[in-house]
Parts: sequence; structure tokens; C-alpha cells
Amino acid sequence: MQRKNFIASAVLAGAALTMSLPASAQDVLTGDTRLACEALLCLASGTRPSECAPSLAKYFSISYRKFSDTIRGRVNFLNLCPAGNQTPQMSSLVSAIANGAGRCDAASLNQELVMWNGNYDSGTTYISNQLPDYCSAYLSNAYTNLGGITPKYVGDPMNGGYWVPADQYDAALAAYNLWLQQQQQQQQNNWGGGGG
Repeated sequence: MQRKNFIASAVLAGAALTMSLPASAQDVLTGDTRLACEALLCLASGTRPSECAPSLAKYFSISYRKFSDTIRGRVNFLNLCPAGNQTPQMSSLVSAIANGAGRCDAASLNQELVMWNGNYDSGTTYISNQLPDYCSAYLSNAYTNLGGITPKYVGDPMNGGYWVPADQYDAALAAYNLWLQQQQQQQQNNWGGGGG
């Protein structure tokens, strides 16, 4: 955790230094190269200031018919940043971001991880509590610090469980436990009322 905090601090210090330099020094990185570096920083952080908007718009606009081509295009874009492929760790970060950013938030997981439990004729759906490998790689990368937006699972998959952002977990767990108590009370009332 200290390593992530150090990296986040270094990134923020570098961004602050870039913003405070004279215009001629800021022009070192321009165009897509600059946007790629900004996207890399913004997607590795749990905070997304308004300065991230242009780079994130460019990053998420990269879309092809085949999803594998979209990922490849996003990797190529992030690699425009000189730091993107300087070390194996940075290459790993680029790959983790390209595969996970925009797909590993709570809302996306609640849509993508809907599973079927039952047979062809009858059954129910549930939301899996197992993170996909690409999310595990993105969320646990040594160079990411996603903080409060990291998803956490609330409850039991077979009993209405779902994903929420980490900073909403306590409130969501309290609401889930209340809902669970109400469901159990309703079942007891139904069983007790049918016996007479």
C-alpha cells in the first residue's frame, strides 16, 4: 500500500510540476502523446479531475467492431506515452488498463456478471461475486490506486448480492442486511400464516 501511495504522490507531483512550468516547457509532450500520458495517469488513479476529460474522451473513443481490436487500439494509444513501455511493470499497467478500465466498476460488473442458475425450463439469475481476471489485474496492479471506486461485493450471490464502489460499501451492506431481515421475516410470516 505504501508503494501505491508513493506512486500516486509521484504522479501528482509530476502533474503539478508540469502545470506550473512555462508554456515552452509544457510543449514537450503534445497532441496524442500528451493525451496518452494523461490517460495513463488518470486511469491509474481513483480520482478523475476535470483535466482528465480530454484524454479520457480520446481513450474511450477508441472502439472497433471486435473487442480484441478495441483493446489493441487502446494499448497502442497508451503506448504513445514514452513511459508506457519503458519497463515491464509499465507495460503490465498499460495492458491492465486497456483490459480493465471502464469494465471493472460496480455498475459494469453488475451488468456483465449476471449468471443463470437452473436448467433450460426454470431458474433464476444472480450476480457473480468472482472478479474477472482482467479486473483483478487492473485493480491490483502495483501502479494503480483506484481507492473508493474499487468495487466490493455486498451479500450472497444466491440471495441478491451485488457490486458497489468501495466508498459505498458500509451503507450498501447495512441496506442489504435490512433487506435480508425483511425477506426472512416475510418468509416466516408466510409459513406461519399457511398452517392454520
